[in-house]
Amino acid sequence: MLTVRNLHVYYGAIHALKGVSLQVEEGEIVTLIGANGAGKTTTLHTLSGLLKPREGEILFQGQNIAGMAAQKIVALGLSQVPEGRRVFANMTVLENLELGAFLRKDAAGIKEDMEKVFVRFPRLQERIKQLAGTLSGGEQQMLAMGRALMSRPKLLLLDEPSMGLAPLLVKEIFSIIKEINAAGTTILLIEQNAHMALSIAQKAYVMETGKIVLSGPANELAQSEEVQKAYLGG
Repeated sequence: MLTVRNLHVYYGAIHALKGVSLQVEEGEIVTLIGANGAGKTTTLHTLSGLLKPREGEILFQGQNIAGMAAQKIVALGLSQVPEGRRVFANMTVLENLELGAFLRKDAAGIKEDMEKVFVRFPRLQERIKQLAGTLSGGEQQMLAMGRALMSRPKLLLLDEPSMGLAPLLVKEIFSIIKEINAAGTTILLIEQNAHMALSIAQKAYVMETGKIVLSGPANELAQSEEVQKAYLGG
């Protein structure tokens, strides 16, 4: 579904991504783990069109989307749930969800997807008229995920979904990620909580200073001494 080849991205003179290559197959959960500043968010921003690569290819279902406008990439079926949730604080829960579907014209499909979001996140339905800025961190994370799902993505990019959440909520968010995947959405997940990410992913990539330094089946990487030392506190 997604093939990234030799991606180079710069912030001015800073070489942020140095030849990143990775692959996501349809139906998979793939995780990208690494320390803060390794280049994980830069990778997602480049995939979703917020940053333009200086070099490299991003093939989404065979089409090169490198440097394409962000809204065109969403229309093709690739949506991002940004780090820090980024909900529209002065708009209601309902308005935030409607914005997720702003590129769509199929009223019946939008209504159906809205109902699916409320089945998956009942708390959002309870707070449908509430301003998004007044929700708790966990509820805002659910809203950010629901909003992305309203664009009916084929591939969902999740950036640090567990950040700042209580352990019980982290478990809930991860079980929802598994459900979303089981219902047919492919997922690329960036996560500081490497232990949780490796427990639900099929494949994993480890990133350090703008490069992929390790990759393989998630369960094998979870057992690797190098990964345990660096990311799992082992």
